[in-house]
Amino acid sequence: MIIDNNLLDKVTAEAKGSPRLRMNYNLHDSLDAKAQRLLNALEPGTVLPIHRHQHTAESYFLIRGRVTVLFYNEDRVLTERFDLNPLVGNYGVQIPAGQWHTLKVLESGSVIFEVKDGPYMPSAPEDMMA
Repeated sequence: MIIDNNLLDKVTAEAKGSPRLRMNYNLHDSLDAKAQRLLNALEPGTVLPIHRHQHTAESYFLIRGRVTVLFYNEDRVLTERFDLNPLVGNYGVQIPAGQWHTLKVLESGSVIFEVKDGPYMPSAPEDMMA
């Protein structure tokens, strides 16, 4: 399988048609896989609540578009921001385990390659910031 513009355009079209304005394209074989690898097509206006993954770090690599990744502390205070844009050489971010984070999509057609340890575990209520 090649990851090319055709695949990115397909997943982006699905994201645009989704009520959540985002769509995953899993590259791992199952939700039980030890490594969760996926393309995540994101459109401006998608809402990704501030959350954390207590048991795994997470890596984002921006393939195309523009995205800002935001880190917060326990008091919901913004502590760091990372403006990702491959056209200026800002390609990705490493999110430590337990770090509160979210992202804001700045450009239509944005796609990240996302990696974290598996198996997949839905976010628990204590891992979502109200």
